[in-house]
Amino acid sequence: MEENSINETPQENANEHEGQNAENTNTEHHSEGTDSPIAETNESADIFGSNLNLNFIQKKVVDTRAAIANFVIGQTEMVDLLLIAIFSNGHVLLEGVPGVAKTLTAKVLSKTLSVDFSRIQFTPDLMPSDVIGTSVYNLKDGSFDFKQGPIFSNIILIDEINRAPAKTQAALFEVMEERQISYDSHVYKMAFPFLVLATQNPVEQEGTYNLPEAQLDRFLFKIKIDYPTLSDEEEILKRYKNNIQAPDLKQISGIFSANDLQEIQDIVQQVKIEDQLISYIAKITNETRNHAKLYLGGSPRASLSMLKASKAMAAIQGRDFVVPDDIQFVAPHVLNHRLILTPEAEMEGMTTEDIILEIVHEIEVPR
Repeated sequence: MEENSINETPQENANEHEGQNAENTNTEHHSEGTDSPIAETNESADIFGSNLNLNFIQKKVVDTRAAIANFVIGQTEMVDLLLIAIFSNGHVLLEGVPGVAKTLTAKVLSKTLSVDFSRIQFTPDLMPSDVIGTSVYNLKDGSFDFKQGPIFSNIILIDEINRAPAKTQAALFEVMEERQISYDSHVYKMAFPFLVLATQNPVEQEGTYNLPEAQLDRFLFKIKIDYPTLSDEEEILKRYKNNIQAPDLKQISGIFSANDLQEIQDIVQQVKIEDQLISYIAKITNETRNHAKLYLGGSPRASLSMLKASKAMAAIQGRDFVVPDDIQFVAPHVLNHRLILTPEAEMEGMTTEDIILEIVHEIEVPR
């Protein structure tokens, strides 16, 4: 796998589905630490009588979890959310304090995909041309040739994304939404897959810039990563007590090819969602626009993101249909970076997650 660099330095599901009750059989999670919210159900496709090849998805998920668990202990919810994002073709923003394995997880995940990988370290002096590329004068024929930047890859890890100024952030607007670059009257299409995994530190604010709302809205998820539990931290220390070297990622073998990922996304598109659940998603987003403590609510892109993510989660759990639990699990991660609190709510110490949970609990769940 080629690597380019710049300054490289939820829960149980036994819900009713149109009068049909089905019970998933949970199996042991393959990664270490706390159990994942997403249950592994190796025979779910047979239980639900699905015509989709859901076992193919589940095998890839289990293998990926095991590969990541060799390097990252705990953080199982983060891993599952990253898989949901990849399967629904969405970009991810990872937010956490230094040292909680944001970058390591993104790099390990990229290694499980047999596609090109690129890393860009965002800094205050980074220019848009350092990201998308620039024209280079050709002495032979007196013309200018476009030299592609590191954004021309399949999986792009943008480290410390909030350290670049607005003009550099603007270089990502088109490529994240339309998966293309317009330069000098030419349009350059990005190869499949094209996914941006960005990290940022919420604590250190010196030398950083707030991401524009238009850019935040282009991320499917913003995953907030907490410290590991006491048992997980003890396991980390035990694993590395006799090893002072950096983790060797070369031993990771590719689990997904580009064709595998295309097949999985095709399966996810075929997952069914009933009209009442579509209405449920719309009501959640609409309520964020009318909540007294929210200055800015979710956009239609937020509703579409919840729709795509809930279908991907259903597929991972071995179902060819969405249930309300799927929507309730992905909703906080889809909405938390798209909402802005009113000054009064901030003074009360409220968070966007508090408002999202309040909205989800107040809206009647479809039956």
